[in-house]
Amino acid sequence: MSEPAGADAHRLGEQLAATDTEQRAEAAELLSRAGEEASAAAVPLVIACGDADERVREWAVAALEDLGLPPDTAIAPLTALVTNPDPLVAYWAVTLLGRSGQDAATAVAVLAACVESGVSVSVRQRAAWALGKIGPAATAARTTLERAAGQGDERLAHLARESLVSIGS
Repeated sequence: MSEPAGADAHRLGEQLAATDTEQRAEAAELLSRAGEEASAAAVPLVIACGDADERVREWAVAALEDLGLPPDTAIAPLTALVTNPDPLVAYWAVTLLGRSGQDAATAVAVLAACVESGVSVSVRQRAAWALGKIGPAATAARTTLERAAGQGDERLAHLARESLVSIGS
Protein backbone atom coordinates (compact mmCIF):
# COMPACT_ATOMS: atom_id res chain seq x y z
CA MET A 1 0.00 0.00 0.00
CA SER A 2 1.31 3.39 -0.91
CA GLU A 3 0.58 6.47 1.13
CA PRO A 4 -1.86 8.96 -0.35
CA ALA A 5 -0.96 12.37 -1.60
CA GLY A 6 -3.23 15.24 -0.59
CA ALA A 7 -5.24 14.92 -3.81
CA ASP A 8 -6.02 11.28 -3.03
CA ALA A 9 -7.48 12.01 0.41
CA HIS A 10 -10.80 13.07 -1.08
CA ARG A 11 -11.02 9.88 -3.16
CA LEU A 12 -10.13 7.76 -0.14
CA GLY A 13 -12.76 9.62 1.88
CA GLU A 14 -15.33 8.57 -0.70
CA GLN A 15 -14.02 5.00 -0.52
CA LEU A 16 -14.86 4.98 3.21
CA ALA A 17 -18.52 4.76 2.15
CA ALA A 18 -17.98 1.67 -0.07
CA THR A 19 -20.16 -1.36 0.53
CA ASP A 20 -17.07 -3.60 0.61
CA THR A 21 -15.52 -3.79 4.08
CA GLU A 22 -12.02 -4.42 2.71
CA GLN A 23 -12.18 -1.25 0.59
CA ARG A 24 -13.30 0.79 3.60
CA ALA A 25 -10.57 -0.67 5.81
CA GLU A 26 -7.89 -0.05 3.19
CA ALA A 27 -9.02 3.56 2.72
CA ALA A 28 -9.02 4.21 6.45
CA GLU A 29 -5.57 2.66 6.83
CA LEU A 30 -4.12 4.73 3.99
CA LEU A 31 -5.66 7.88 5.45
CA SER A 32 -4.14 7.03 8.83
CA ARG A 33 -0.71 7.15 7.20
CA ALA A 34 -1.38 10.47 5.48
CA GLY A 35 -1.23 12.65 8.62
CA GLU A 36 -2.47 16.18 8.03
CA GLU A 37 -2.84 15.49 4.29
CA ALA A 38 -5.93 13.45 5.17
CA SER A 39 -7.82 16.60 6.22
CA ALA A 40 -9.89 16.56 3.02
CA ALA A 41 -11.44 13.33 4.35
CA ALA A 42 -12.20 14.68 7.84
CA VAL A 43 -15.98 14.21 7.69
CA PRO A 44 -15.90 10.73 6.10
CA LEU A 45 -13.33 9.69 8.72
CA VAL A 46 -15.57 10.87 11.55
CA ILE A 47 -18.49 8.96 10.01
CA ALA A 48 -16.25 5.88 9.67
CA CYS A 49 -15.82 5.90 13.45
CA GLY A 50 -19.32 4.42 13.50
CA ASP A 51 -18.53 1.68 10.98
CA ALA A 52 -19.71 -1.85 11.75
CA ASP A 53 -16.18 -3.16 11.16
CA GLU A 54 -13.70 -2.75 14.02
CA ARG A 55 -10.70 -2.37 11.68
CA VAL A 56 -12.35 0.53 9.88
CA ARG A 57 -13.16 2.22 13.18
CA GLU A 58 -9.62 1.76 14.52
CA TRP A 59 -7.94 3.05 11.35
CA ALA A 60 -10.35 6.00 11.20
CA VAL A 61 -9.51 6.95 14.79
CA ALA A 62 -5.79 6.61 14.04
CA ALA A 63 -6.19 8.96 11.08
CA LEU A 64 -8.17 11.48 13.12
CA GLU A 65 -5.58 11.53 15.89
CA ASP A 66 -2.99 12.94 13.45
CA LEU A 67 -5.35 14.94 11.27
CA GLY A 68 -4.89 18.42 12.70
CA LEU A 69 -7.33 21.08 11.54
CA PRO A 70 -10.25 20.06 9.36
CA PRO A 71 -11.01 22.25 6.33
CA ASP A 72 -13.43 25.15 6.85
CA THR A 73 -15.95 23.36 4.64
CA ALA A 74 -16.14 20.58 7.24
CA ILE A 75 -17.52 22.80 10.05
CA ALA A 76 -21.21 22.47 9.12
CA PRO A 77 -21.15 18.69 8.53
CA LEU A 78 -19.15 18.16 11.73
CA THR A 79 -21.66 20.26 13.64
CA ALA A 80 -24.43 17.99 12.37
CA LEU A 81 -22.47 14.93 13.56
CA VAL A 82 -22.24 16.20 17.16
CA THR A 83 -25.70 14.74 17.80
CA ASN A 84 -24.91 11.38 16.18
CA PRO A 85 -26.10 8.53 18.41
CA ASP A 86 -22.74 6.75 18.09
CA PRO A 87 -20.55 8.19 20.89
CA LEU A 88 -17.32 7.72 18.93
CA VAL A 89 -18.69 9.64 15.94
CA ALA A 90 -19.97 12.43 18.21
CA TYR A 91 -16.66 12.53 20.13
CA TRP A 92 -14.57 13.00 17.00
CA ALA A 93 -16.97 15.55 15.51
CA VAL A 94 -16.67 17.58 18.72
CA THR A 95 -12.89 17.13 18.78
CA LEU A 96 -12.43 18.44 15.26
CA LEU A 97 -14.70 21.39 16.00
CA GLY A 98 -12.53 22.19 19.02
CA ARG A 99 -9.39 21.95 16.92
CA SER A 100 -10.96 24.47 14.53
CA GLY A 101 -11.03 27.10 17.31
CA GLN A 102 -12.92 30.29 16.55
CA ASP A 103 -13.65 29.05 13.02
CA ALA A 104 -16.20 26.73 14.67
CA ALA A 105 -18.12 29.58 16.30
CA THR A 106 -21.23 28.55 14.37
CA ALA A 107 -21.24 25.30 16.38
CA VAL A 108 -21.45 26.96 19.82
CA ALA A 109 -25.18 26.31 20.37
CA VAL A 110 -24.87 22.64 19.38
CA LEU A 111 -21.79 22.15 21.56
CA ALA A 112 -23.48 23.85 24.52
CA ALA A 113 -26.52 21.59 24.09
CA CYS A 114 -24.16 18.62 23.99
CA VAL A 115 -22.60 19.61 27.33
CA GLU A 116 -26.03 19.45 28.94
CA SER A 117 -27.34 16.42 27.06
CA GLY A 118 -27.62 12.84 28.16
CA VAL A 119 -24.89 11.63 25.80
CA SER A 120 -21.79 9.84 27.01
CA VAL A 121 -19.81 11.76 29.60
CA SER A 122 -16.68 11.68 27.41
CA VAL A 123 -18.57 13.49 24.64
CA ARG A 124 -19.95 16.04 27.13
CA GLN A 125 -16.44 16.62 28.49
CA ARG A 126 -15.05 17.04 24.99
CA ALA A 127 -17.81 19.54 24.14
CA ALA A 128 -16.88 21.63 27.19
CA TRP A 129 -13.23 21.51 26.04
CA ALA A 130 -14.20 22.49 22.48
CA LEU A 131 -16.11 25.54 23.69
CA GLY A 132 -12.95 26.74 25.40
CA LYS A 133 -10.96 26.23 22.21
CA ILE A 134 -13.48 28.40 20.35
CA GLY A 135 -12.71 31.09 22.93
CA PRO A 136 -14.51 34.44 23.19
CA ALA A 137 -16.77 33.52 20.26
CA ALA A 138 -18.38 30.95 22.62
CA THR A 139 -19.69 33.58 25.05
CA ALA A 140 -23.25 32.37 24.44
CA ALA A 141 -22.31 29.10 26.17
CA ARG A 142 -21.22 30.81 29.41
CA THR A 143 -24.35 29.83 31.42
CA THR A 144 -24.11 26.22 30.24
CA LEU A 145 -20.46 26.05 31.23
CA GLU A 146 -21.17 27.63 34.61
CA ARG A 147 -23.76 24.92 35.30
CA ALA A 148 -21.33 22.22 34.13
CA ALA A 149 -18.60 23.65 36.37
CA GLY A 150 -20.77 22.86 39.38
CA GLN A 151 -21.68 19.30 38.39
CA GLY A 152 -20.52 16.12 40.07
CA ASP A 153 -18.30 14.87 37.25
CA GLU A 154 -14.89 16.28 38.22
CA ARG A 155 -13.40 16.21 34.74
CA LEU A 156 -16.43 17.90 33.17
CA ALA A 157 -16.41 20.55 35.91
CA HIS A 158 -12.66 21.13 35.43
CA LEU A 159 -12.95 21.44 31.64
CA ALA A 160 -15.95 23.77 31.99
CA ARG A 161 -13.98 26.03 34.37
CA GLU A 162 -11.01 26.08 31.98
CA SER A 163 -13.32 26.95 29.09
CA LEU A 164 -14.88 29.78 31.06
CA VAL A 165 -11.40 31.24 31.51
CA SER A 166 -10.70 30.88 27.78
CA ILE A 167 -13.98 32.54 26.85
CA GLY A 168 -13.35 35.46 29.20
CA SER A 169 -15.95 37.98 30.27
